[in-house]
Order: sequence, then structure tokens, then C-alpha cells
Amino acid sequence: MKLLNTNASNTKIMKTQTGTEYDIASLSLMPDLVICPQQYMANCVHECLVSSGRGQMHSVAKARQSKTDLWHSDKEIFLEQLKKEILAFELKCAKKGKLAAFRLNTISDIAWEKYGIPQLFKNSLFYDYTKVARRLGKTPNNYKLMFSYSAAEKYQPQVKQAMETDFPITVVFRGGMPSTYLNRKVIDGDKSDLINLYSGKVVVGLKLKGGKAIQASKSPFIIDNPESIPLMEVA
Repeated sequence: MKLLNTNASNTKIMKTQTGTEYDIASLSLMPDLVICPQQYMANCVHECLVSSGRGQMHSVAKARQSKTDLWHSDKEIFLEQLKKEILAFELKCAKKGKLAAFRLNTISDIAWEKYGIPQLFKNSLFYDYTKVARRLGKTPNNYKLMFSYSAAEKYQPQVKQAMETDFPITVVFRGGMPSTYLNRKVIDGDKSDLINLYSGKVVVGLKLKGGKAIQASKSPFIIDNPESIPLMEVA
């Protein structure tokens, strides 16, 4: 069983690496309360991207669950295989004259810094979205994070802590995006995560994705656009 996806089948990852010096590999697990501990606090369980795109395919969901089962049953074997695959991808990128980047929490929220993964591969870039605010500023220099916002009441201690930092905060908007939100400038987050990572104290606006049920969702994870103006570009 292969852990990493190295063919950029994720649309966002494909956009992010296009025209850059990076090739990106990703890891997709099935989010549960262990590997995505804030999902109920943020009230984003039913709006999760786990079932969007290729995630709707039975074979894809089955493969993700198998990887997740391995993580829970034998982390040592999982981590050893992950290290081997990361090294192989680094070597592959080097042969192409590219740099390697990794998004290991495509739909999970594991603190990979606790397992020494980014520390071991210092020449590669690691990046993720997180709902655990205490991780912000606590990762190695080559592991960049963005905080994922929700207006859910029980999640506000996480939001408050994130707002006290200069890290980008990602917000899912419905009906277009405002020019500002949370007293921060809003940028188009659907273009490239590499731009988002280095944007500083901004709101990274993400367009709501999914079918009719998600589009009609009342989840506080989805923010209705308080304005009706065109999206502001990154300066």
C-alpha cells in the first residue's frame, strides 16, 4: 500500500505547483476525532472535503481508510514507510531539477512535527491547514501552517488564539468573497497555497465547494459573504 499521492490529482495541489519550482506530494487519510480532533468543535464534519472530488469514489475512500487503519494500528510501520516515500519523492524531484513539497494533512490534522517528519527532511517544504491554534509558531521553519476558521461558538477559543498571531487564517465563503473579514484583508486562496503560506496576516478566502447539500448547509464553518464585491487580488 502506497501512502503518498505523487501525481497531483488534487486540483488545488495541481494549481499550487504549476509554474513553480516545486512538485507536491500529499497524504489523504480518513478524518476522525483522533487525527482531526477539532472537527466537531468547528462543526465542519458534514462539510469536510473527504467526500468531494475523487473522495466520492469507493476505491479512493477504501484506500484512505486502509492508510488510516495502519496509522492507528502501527504508527511505527506507518512512519517508516512514510519516510521512505518522502525520500523517494525528494530524489525524484531532484532528478527533474525541482524542489519537493508535502501536504500531509490533506483532510486530517496530525501534528507531524511531533513525529519528527519535517525535521528529518529539512530541504523540503511541508505545509498544512490546521484547526489547532497552539501549533501556530511551534513548527520547524520548513513546516508552514494556515489556521482554518469556523464561527462555531465552541471553537472560538481556537479562533481567539489564532487571531493573536500573524498567521494566515483560511475562511470558506459562500456567495463570493468580501474585501475584508475579521479586520483582515481577504485574498483569493483558491489560486495557490504557496502564495497563501507567505501572505502573512490576511484572511485566505476559499470558495465553498461541494454538491447541493453542502451549498445549502447552515454550518458555522461556512461564512456567507457580508459583501457582494469582486475578490481582491494578492498585492
